[in-house]
Amino acid sequence: MTSAELKLNVEKALEEIRPFLQSDGGDITLISIDDESSVKVRLEGACVGCSVNQMTLKSGVEMTIKKYAPQIQEVINIAG
Repeated sequence: MTSAELKLNVEKALEEIRPFLQSDGGDITLISIDDESSVKVRLEGACVGCSVNQMTLKSGVEMTIKKYAPQIQEVINIAG
């Protein structure tokens, strides 16, 4: 998978999870993909102060990204 294909697949994953985040007043933005194994995102809106955002990140976002891009090892939230 090329870098461009990887980015496209990660974006597809974020598009799948985004409606769930937006329904709670949140959102997510892709910041970067490092070494084709680590994805950095920024949780936004209501997700910033949410007490379950780490659970959302791991169980929702990371699992969805890995479904589209299995080579991704980790997803990191970069606080804004």
